Amino acid sequence: MNQVKQIHGYTLRNGVDNTKILIEKLLEISNLHYAKLLLQHSQKPTVFLYNKLIQAYSSKNQHQCFTLYSQMLLHGHSPNQHTFNFIFSTCISTSSLTIGQMIHTHFTKSGFQPDVFASTALLDMYAKLGDLKCACRVFDEMSVRELPTWNAMMAGYMRFGDMESALELFRLMPSRNVVSWTTIVSGYSHNKQYEKALELFLRMEKEKDVIPNDVTLASVLPACANLGALEIGQRVEAYARKNGFFRNLFVSNAVLELYAKCGKIDVAWKVFDEIGIFRNLCSWNSMIMGLAVHGQCHKAIELYDQMLREGALPDDVTFVGLLLACTHGGMVEKGKHIFLSMTRDFNIIPKLEHYGCMVDLLGRAGKLKEAYEVLQSMPMKPDSVIWGALLGACSFHGNVELAEIAAESLFTLEPWNPGNYVILSNIYASACQWDGVAKLRKVMKGSKITKTAGHSFIEEGGQLHKFIVEDRSHSESSEIFALLNGVYEMMKFNRNEYECHLDIFL
Repeated sequence: MNQVKQIHGYTLRNGVDNTKILIEKLLEISNLHYAKLLLQHSQKPTVFLYNKLIQAYSSKNQHQCFTLYSQMLLHGHSPNQHTFNFIFSTCISTSSLTIGQMIHTHFTKSGFQPDVFASTALLDMYAKLGDLKCACRVFDEMSVRELPTWNAMMAGYMRFGDMESALELFRLMPSRNVVSWTTIVSGYSHNKQYEKALELFLRMEKEKDVIPNDVTLASVLPACANLGALEIGQRVEAYARKNGFFRNLFVSNAVLELYAKCGKIDVAWKVFDEIGIFRNLCSWNSMIMGLAVHGQCHKAIELYDQMLREGALPDDVTFVGLLLACTHGGMVEKGKHIFLSMTRDFNIIPKLEHYGCMVDLLGRAGKLKEAYEVLQSMPMKPDSVIWGALLGACSFHGNVELAEIAAESLFTLEPWNPGNYVILSNIYASACQWDGVAKLRKVMKGSKITKTAGHSFIEEGGQLHKFIVEDRSHSESSEIFALLNGVYEMMKFNRNEYECHLDIFL
């Protein structure tokens, strides 16, 4: 700073214009206020210096970026493509769609519309600020598109859950890089289309010039976790460790989630311990949830207590895991205490998922009336999951009256779902109310409601295969059925041999 002051003093004494040197030095030491004052008192401020300051402020004080941009225009300087790049990014940071639209007008009038990089920044701004229509218009009007343009537009579609348009754009791309592949994999994973995400990742692996990065791995691992594709997930983990990506907390947390969801709790514990002091709330939540859904309910509660002792504060996801632990462990009173502590101790307002857990907890414990009271007291409208939990509890405990109330709500919420009709029919049958069974069957037949075939996933050789009953759509179905027939014949032969030996013995 002393050196800057000496140069500034020399400048003032000798009438030399060292504004550019001074501002660049000040930006190196992050003294933005001094740099801004120098620019404002400069006799000949340039677009270059305005851009340097706007860029510097974009990560510190975004509102100053707009102030500098306005001053730039007032002093008669025309912004260039770099100015617009920085300003459009600033609009994203401040969520300022209105200002972004105003800057877009300046951009068009300034004659920089054909500039591909500034136009891409404009497209990206609209997509990230929620105006997909304007983003599409910018994309369509661009005569020249670079790879980042395609990637930005594809990311925009996926942000809105329009995976069909995103995939179509992906197919039309003249070339693809790791960002393109990662974007499409991440989009499908984020939109819970895990099978498609994994399929595209496996295709990506076959591309010679595309090398997965840490973002790719953090995107595909949740897909492996949710599909139970442990073998592929372990291969991804090995790749992450070999290439130094495991040090990325997003990747290590995703590996932890993989093992926790696939029931490898001992391995999940090892990963959790390996993350160590770098754990964040996601690490704690994944481990608590894994313990909860795999029957280690008391350990989940103990881990939560450890989490609090170490100074980590829970969020709404933490409480879903805790309530699930209480549900699976039959800990009704503990569950009630945890539910009340959300608001009382942490000022977290219970969401639909938390009420659903409470209904499930009470319902499984046979406290059906209390579960229904919780459902009625909810500040939001119950969804099909909550009504389904109550109906399931009624089925287990044989409560016809509440089952009818739950089923009627489910028939309204998801009239296409045959499972609700089947459960209520079974409840009627258990109570020997055959008129109710007949009535439901008539309704199902009249509404043409049929049960959807269930499907299974089988992981083999690093690939995931999907099957339904008598499915012949698989490319190797002939070989599969031939092998199954062989196994069946072998079983028949062994059974006949066993019965023959049994007859001799008798």
